[in-house]
Amino acid sequence: MTNQVSSLDPTLSALADPTRRQVFESLCQAAQPVGKLAAGLPVSRPAVSQHLKVLSDAGLVEFRAEGTRNIYMARRDGLAGLRHYLNVLWGDVLDGLAAEIDKQGGD
Repeated sequence: MTNQVSSLDPTLSALADPTRRQVFESLCQAAQPVGKLAAGLPVSRPAVSQHLKVLSDAGLVEFRAEGTRNIYMARRDGLAGLRHYLNVLWGDVLDGLAAEIDKQGGD
């Protein structure tokens, strides 16, 4: 599982920043250009662009060109690795709980 966790580092690092999380969550609702994203945030348009670069490098967002502007959207499978990791972790927790219940019942 260690290799799986290290492969999640870019995703977790990107989402660790509250402003980036807010940008990502906005893009999960609807595809948007930088200007529209920036209008809803307390940071400058260049700062939003920097956040989008980090999110893009982490595989969480992508864009399509429309004329002279880019429209950003959340990548459909961007969180797949994180979801898998959490599912495995949760499965381990449930297995541990079941083992503890079995042990308690066997006393």
